[in-house]
Amino acid sequence: MTPQSLEQSIQNAGGNAATMLRQLPGGPYRFPIPQEEYTNWRDEQESWRRTAVLFDQSFHMSDVYFTGPDVKRLFSDTGVNSFANFGKDKAKQFVAVNPQGKVIADAILFAFADDEYSLVGGPAAANWVQYQSEIGDYDVTVTRDEASMWNPGERLLFRLQLQGPRALDIAAAAAGTALPKIKFFNIGEFDIAGTTVRALNHTMIGTPGHEMTGLEMTGPWRDHDKVYDALVEAGEQFGMRIGGARSYPTTSNESGWIALPLPAVYTGTDMKAYREWLPALGFEGQASLGGSFHSDDVEDYYVTPYDLGYGKTVKFDHDFIGREALEQVAQGPQRRKVWLEWNDDDVARVVASSLFGGVERAKFLSVPSAWFSIIHYDKVLSGDDTVGFGMDPVYTVNHKHFVSLGVIDESKAIDGSELTLVWGDEASIGHKLQVEAHKETTVRVRVRTTQPGVTR
Repeated sequence: MTPQSLEQSIQNAGGNAATMLRQLPGGPYRFPIPQEEYTNWRDEQESWRRTAVLFDQSFHMSDVYFTGPDVKRLFSDTGVNSFANFGKDKAKQFVAVNPQGKVIADAILFAFADDEYSLVGGPAAANWVQYQSEIGDYDVTVTRDEASMWNPGERLLFRLQLQGPRALDIAAAAAGTALPKIKFFNIGEFDIAGTTVRALNHTMIGTPGHEMTGLEMTGPWRDHDKVYDALVEAGEQFGMRIGGARSYPTTSNESGWIALPLPAVYTGTDMKAYREWLPALGFEGQASLGGSFHSDDVEDYYVTPYDLGYGKTVKFDHDFIGREALEQVAQGPQRRKVWLEWNDDDVARVVASSLFGGVERAKFLSVPSAWFSIIHYDKVLSGDDTVGFGMDPVYTVNHKHFVSLGVIDESKAIDGSELTLVWGDEASIGHKLQVEAHKETTVRVRVRTTQPGVTR
């Protein structure tokens, strides 16, 4: 029988969600940005450190609107964040966890009015909040504006991201006037090409030494082209680059944002009704899982907000789903988010082996993004002991190395120390379309507790 819900899909896989996700054939998410490269991905990466880059984010993210008098209460009940001072023209990195305190997802939450919020990002966070709005006593209306691949009509809003040390100069040139001062993670308004845009001060690349280096601008979809063109024209004098689909996913690694940990929804009787609500062909049911970190227990892939560096986001000033569990987690030893800088000689060996190694070849290492499934976990070792995992391996010209984002035992999170990452995924051979016959190998990685490679 063709499964209709996520729960049915898991049961069809013998009740093992890890096996189900491991055996999905899908490769990495392909960002529907109009061009793979506008110049080349190296110059596009360098531009967000030296000048500025313009990314058209209008196509790949879900944008789900929640309106009504109970909107703030709904998000306070479902998010680890404090909402004590949240309201119109503010935004935050919203984080939702399950009753056991494990992360379901995060996304950017915009408050366009006190009773109108928009949750923007991957669909997992919005799915969970929408479900809670439907089963709970909330006077809230939900309107979904899906990513373009699943959206039969036009988007409601365009979304243009301008990042880098000259970002504000470019936006002001396009506006033809000085910009209003916008505090970090606040929303301001100004006009470009006769259109009023809402601009979030949101530094997605994380350029150090600049208080405000990025704007995420939205406006009516019908005005997309004229605002985009005005920004492109204004950026020419500042050496701005347009970012394509190859450079875009590497931004999260530089900023330290782990974009896609596995949503903690696949187990637990208290989550069964939610799995029955989720469609089999939705994100959670199609989130292919790959990498050398392999477990038959899907809960081994779950993380807490503390693992992802969101400890400061967790506020116990309100009741929320998962609060009791996180109060216990907060008292114990934590894993820590770090950067794992790959050894250059080992990278050269992996590349040579993947191309010329014959039957003993290593897994091919794609550039600039090396992962080969939607969600990617690589095993990280200290000696023979597994001490965590690496995610989202990429190369950027700003790092000057391959770098993974890691979640490792706190005792091993020592800046400059060396660990070992296992590269490859023999368990996915025959299942993942992008995984060729190969042998797993090891790569030395150096722990970086602060953002590496920010100067040249």
